[in-house]
Amino acid sequence: MFAKVSRFIGEVKGELRKANWPWESDPKIKGFKKYRELVDSTVVVLIATILLAGFVALWDIIHTNVIFFLTSLGSK
Repeated sequence: MFAKVSRFIGEVKGELRKANWPWESDPKIKGFKKYRELVDSTVVVLIATILLAGFVALWDIIHTNVIFFLTSLGSK
């Protein structure tokens, strides 16, 4: 069992080394400059999420008003 766990952990480490990490690997770069790509990607995702939420909210309001209008026609 320990051999399987050890092999699994070794394979995970190998795969993680192949990954392209979103920060600079140069040890000379410090602070936010090191994480520039990560910060930029996070900002893009946040803006896209806010725009999508606004789009969905707008269509929800429009459809709610249309349904309310149509149901009020039938109740008169």
